[in-house]
Amino acid sequence: MTHQFSFPGKPVRIALRGSMLAFGLLAGAAASAAAPDDKAPTWKFSGFGTLGVAHASIRNADFTSTVLHATGAGLSDRWSPHVDSRLGAQLDVSQGRWSGVLQLLSEQGPDGSYRPRVEWANVKYQLTPDLAVRAGRIALPSFLAADYRKIGYVLPWVRTPVEMYGLLPVSSSDGVDATWRWSGGSMRNTTQVFYGYTDTVVYSDIRLKARGIAGLSHSIERGALSARMSALTARLNSNLASDMYAAMRGFGPQGAALAEHYAIEDKRMTILSAGINYDPGQWFVLAEIGRTHTRSSLGETTSMYAGGGYRFASLTPFISCARVRADSPISDPGLDLDGLPPQQQALGALLNAGLNYNLATIPVQSSVSAGLRWDAAENVAFKVQYDRLRPTGGSRGTLINRGSEFRSGQTVHVASMTLDFVF
Repeated sequence: MTHQFSFPGKPVRIALRGSMLAFGLLAGAAASAAAPDDKAPTWKFSGFGTLGVAHASIRNADFTSTVLHATGAGLSDRWSPHVDSRLGAQLDVSQGRWSGVLQLLSEQGPDGSYRPRVEWANVKYQLTPDLAVRAGRIALPSFLAADYRKIGYVLPWVRTPVEMYGLLPVSSSDGVDATWRWSGGSMRNTTQVFYGYTDTVVYSDIRLKARGIAGLSHSIERGALSARMSALTARLNSNLASDMYAAMRGFGPQGAALAEHYAIEDKRMTILSAGINYDPGQWFVLAEIGRTHTRSSLGETTSMYAGGGYRFASLTPFISCARVRADSPISDPGLDLDGLPPQQQALGALLNAGLNYNLATIPVQSSVSAGLRWDAAENVAFKVQYDRLRPTGGSRGTLINRGSEFRSGQTVHVASMTLDFVF
């Protein structure tokens, strides 16, 4: 099964557009089989899913696997099925040098629903045995698990480390890519270039648009060793806190400077990442590091994790540790209110509080995790996992839905159980 993913939170019109694109591409591939000398197209249906539940000790925020979820474990639910549960289905068709795919995914989105969303919808043409081009909705090739981050069965642990994969919660774009596979001695290489655009709902009516997404990914394999390095850049626009920044501009040059610095308006974002995995069969170790940079309220961060496990027949105990730190300030003095009329001081104080509330979403967090995987049957695995995480420095870390009583620095204990399967 070919695994590629995009992201939850797409509005209906985008999902419908992706569906129409995918079915058009699939129909085109099938139509090319009309020539009497050609073989008929080959169709394949497959899928995957995770049924999970998670419990978090915190009561004034939610733990979840992605900031694009509406709720999680903690404040919203003591035991939440929404952190990890999902169901995906994929349809592939191939005929000659042409192939197409449509993948749908159902998991909780920013609106709280499980409405299926188009995750992958593209057509591929194999120019040569080593070079292929694609067009449509394509997974962004960042991080080691970019191609299967939503397939719990393929992951050694319950979920990808949130400190690392939270760098890029949006995991696909609508555009084109080219992939070249080549060998150098005993080393197999895959080089991919891509270009695209994405528009996603973060929550409610808040949207994040990325245009001119361009990047390069290079993967290597040699025996039990595999590694991936990637670089991505894009121009970001969002209406997040747009009213707040408009009000700040009313405070003259100092307000305009703050708005210019923090508003997500045509801001250049870059993400660099590198990861390595060594899996000789009986045991495995892997690690990744990544860095994001954007001159806005999204800030600059560095993330890393390392982990491993040992296989005893059908049982695999595993451990990992992860950290994300802020490389830019997560607070700001804001507007200077000295000498202003009382009414303006009151408004300015509210604007400063709002600015620092947003900056506290820049994650600063560390965690340790341990768990056990049981491969109970072919294509079925049970997992249990314990996470101990701690947001620090005034940050909320990777938590969402923080209440008024939330304080950075408190330790959060998370217990998770999942049933993962593929078919």
